[in-house]
Amino acid sequence: MKQHKSASKAATIPAANKPAPAHPLAEEVRPGQSVELLKELHILTREGKLNQDSRRKLKQVYHLYQFIEKLLLELPDEGKGATLADHGAGKSYLGFIIYDLFFKASKSGHIYGIETRPELVQKSRELAARLGFERMSFLNLSVAESTASDALPDQIDVVTALHACDTATDDAIAFGLKKHARYLVLVPCCQAEIARCLNASKALSLRRTPLAELWRHPLHTREMGSQITNVLRCLYLEASGYQVTVTELVGWEHSMKNELIIARRTGKPNRAAAQRLQSLLEEFGLTALMDTRFVLPADLAQAVDALPVA
Repeated sequence: MKQHKSASKAATIPAANKPAPAHPLAEEVRPGQSVELLKELHILTREGKLNQDSRRKLKQVYHLYQFIEKLLLELPDEGKGATLADHGAGKSYLGFIIYDLFFKASKSGHIYGIETRPELVQKSRELAARLGFERMSFLNLSVAESTASDALPDQIDVVTALHACDTATDDAIAFGLKKHARYLVLVPCCQAEIARCLNASKALSLRRTPLAELWRHPLHTREMGSQITNVLRCLYLEASGYQVTVTELVGWEHSMKNELIIARRTGKPNRAAAQRLQSLLEEFGLTALMDTRFVLPADLAQAVDALPVA
């Protein structure tokens, strides 16, 4: 009888007092994230569901957002009024999600999406207008062109470049240096420039040093070119006054273009890093890049030349 009464009593508990069932996307969509935005970005279907490809994409963007959010919170007034430039924005998944989760609640701050494909720029402008994301601008420019554009302010707090292809990452670094960016968040992609340089001088390098065996075969040329490119980028950032961290973006099962470079501005150029940069360029026969990709300020270059050979 006691069990019967308990069961009867449980059956009469008002529905309002029962815990609400968990949302089916609660574990995959961040709190405060607009589901309508995710539908507009075609990350969610019209029925509000995730397919496997979109799930990987969303996980990658959220993982990157976690790093960016921490950097924004380190800015004065916890990032209120921050400026962010997103290079190679594409469909602006990253920019829209950052705005929705961080900028939307603030009364100030601005995101600039920079993209070369005019149809994607127009679609992003239209979507921002529909959503009321008033402090987002989309510019039909290359990364290099944006460095001299009057449409951007003289100072940018955060520079991002997610899978900016080949030299676009170098252009994003040049942009960040000119804009005195406090932080750069880079996920390089398809680094081919240095691989081409290594390939062009391969015969000479093979006669000069046994290290050239590391890039004698075409597959190794591409892999070594990619690795050397990112090492040089990190040294260049350190030489230019940034503290650099290199880590993994997400697990390899989600993306093969997986290296995440985060640079924090210290304002103190590193002469030792500049010297190592110059030494590596000399070792790999890439000294011509000192006049193009890895240009050091005149005073720093002179200081490097004056340092004793290690």
